[in-house]
Order: sequence, then C-alpha cells, then structure tokens
Amino acid sequence: MKKKIKNFITVGTFDGVHTGHRFLLSRLEILAAKYRQKPLALYFQLPPKTLMGSKPEMTVLTLPREKKQLLRRAGTPAFPLDFATCRNLTANQFFTKILLRQYHMGGMIVGADFALGKNRQAGADWLKEQCQLHQIPFETVRFYKTGTQKISSSLIRKILASGDIERANLLLGHPYELTGKVIKGQQLGRKLGFPTANLNTGIYKILPLGVFAVKVRVGKEIYDGFCNIGFRPTINTISGSLPLVEVHIFNFNQDIYNQNITIWFASKLRDETKFDLLPNLVAQLKKDRKEAQKILRRFHL
Repeated sequence: MKKKIKNFITVGTFDGVHTGHRFLLSRLEILAAKYRQKPLALYFQLPPKTLMGSKPEMTVLTLPREKKQLLRRAGTPAFPLDFATCRNLTANQFFTKILLRQYHMGGMIVGADFALGKNRQAGADWLKEQCQLHQIPFETVRFYKTGTQKISSSLIRKILASGDIERANLLLGHPYELTGKVIKGQQLGRKLGFPTANLNTGIYKILPLGVFAVKVRVGKEIYDGFCNIGFRPTINTISGSLPLVEVHIFNFNQDIYNQNITIWFASKLRDETKFDLLPNLVAQLKKDRKEAQKILRRFHL
C-alpha cells in the first residue's frame, strides 16, 4: 500500500499577505521539499479579533476574496479554516483533531508570536513540544524586519491609517487594493465636471482617509484616476462612522452601476479639505488630476 504524503503546515490569518508572510511561506516550501511533504497554509478568512470584537469596522487589510487571490499569487497551496468550528477548541484539540487528523500534518512552521487554541492558549514553545512527542519536524521562523522594525499586519494597518501609502505598499510587497460595488450616489461630482463612482466596500476593509492617486480596474481594463475617501465636508457631510469612497476615472464615460471595480493605491495627494466655495473645490480637483497623472506614469501594478 502506497504511503500517504503528509502536509508540512503553517497556520495563520495572513491579513495583507505581506512580505513577512511571504518570507514564512517561502520557508515552508523549502522545508516541505526537504522532508518530501506537501506545503500547506491553513488560514482564517478574517482575523479572529475582527470576528470576536465589538468594533469590527475598518479592521482588515484583505477581505477573503482578496486574500485567496494573493495567496494563490504567492504560489503556496492554501485552504481556509472555518473559524466557527475552531474558535472554542483547546490547543490540544486543534493540534490533534485539525492538524493531525484532518490535515495529516507531517511538519509545522509558525511565526515567533503564533498562538493557537481558545484565548490563544498555547504558543510556539508548546507546539514545539507536541511536535517532538509526535516526531514531527517543527520550526519557528524569525520576525521579518525592515531595519529594526518587525513587519506585521498591525504595523501596516497603522501606516495606512496615517496615509503613508508608499510605505504601506513597500511592506505589503504589493499595492494596497480596494474592491467594491458601484452604487448610486447624488451625482454631485458629475455637476462639477468630475463624475465619480461611489463604492460599497463593506464594513471590514480599512479605508485610509484623503485623496489618492489610484489605478482602477473596470472589467478587464485598467485606468488611471483619483479617489476621495472621507465625509465630503464641502458638498455634503456624511453621517455615520464609515467614510464614503468616491473614484474619478480619467477619460472614462461608461455606466458601471452595480459592477464590482478594484482600485490600487499609488500615493496620497492630500487630506480631505473643506472649501468655502465650489469653484475653489473644482480648481483643487484639477490640480489633483494633474498630480495624479504625473504619479501614475511611474506607478506599475
């Protein structure tokens, strides 16, 4: 009888699928080959903190569909875990029922700050002991750093909130993206000569505030544009905690209501500003378009 090939496994949330995550995945591939096993990344589609927290709004770098695509692009086989099934398991139950029995683990690699089990019951040291008991190779990967700073999803979330798009993109290893369905707005931008697509992006996705130079995918085509994320203080103040996402696509005149479009952030142009007169707003939008065009000429996906 042919012996079943085991899986060399890593587990995580992989929010952002950033450069630190890809360092871990590349090491996983090396170890799987060394021990003649299959590499496998098990991941939660949304961070447990988001699913269990009282304020889940704007806490996530990558939504499930985006994460799936980024992991596929990274090249490591990946499979989502059902958080509802896992959330109340003890560390020992997760190790035995999920990793050993369900996914036939033959080796494991995790980040230095990894923990599993309800309430993050057990860390890397406990995992190492369990793997030794089962004669399974185990490795803890060191923190991936830029200078002296550890690259982490929480760090990138803070950088995005500050509006430093270039640094966020550098740590992510890919441009920050946002996908949403185009919904009906008040068409005020059209009256100003800058028609915008208003996007419904859900509640979880982190939305950096301000005006940004962006690439826009509509269908299979990529366009240049700029995006305003905020509360429209000049024309109409938005009530509620979630800002409005408005995208102006250059040289574009199509009806795209109810379509999903994706934007990639290249650079922040400015903070959202309240103008006393609409002509002053229009003058600024013209400057924004000119600056965005200059930035996007040297920005490549």
